[in-house]
Amino acid sequence: MHNKVWGVADYYLSSLKEEKEMEQAKRVFSILGEFKNFAFKGNVVDLAVGVIIGGAFGKIVDSLVKHLIMPGISVLMPGEQGYLAWKLTLNGKDIPYGLFIGEVVNFLFVAAALFVFIVKFLGWIMRTKKEEAVAPPPPLTKDQELLGEIRDLLKKRGA
Repeated sequence: MHNKVWGVADYYLSSLKEEKEMEQAKRVFSILGEFKNFAFKGNVVDLAVGVIIGGAFGKIVDSLVKHLIMPGISVLMPGEQGYLAWKLTLNGKDIPYGLFIGEVVNFLFVAAALFVFIVKFLGWIMRTKKEEAVAPPPPLTKDQELLGEIRDLLKKRGA
């Protein structure tokens, strides 16, 4: 009798362990399913593409500023190496403010380019799409007007 009781108890405990493992497995698959639904929504993919394109666009503007605009400014300003050599010396320590000014100019150009592209260009596209959606239907052609009159006459005759 003693062995039977322990056998039943062991069986019951092992079934409880299996149920807990099944619940944990269901939770893991549920979380994976939720993540898949989140990650492959159109908005998330669009956002990822936008971030990648924005990073590439930032590099282009950065190159424009560092390789064309700032060297052009340094030709106009005194200095041997242009803005790269602009520095202030305090107590024997160099403070390269030319590099900082270059980064500020870089930021201003990136911000201006993004403003023009996002606010102005995309805003113009959105307004154009709204105007197309709200635009009234084109006027009826002569054939359509005549067909409408015939339809109305047939309705009156049938009534």
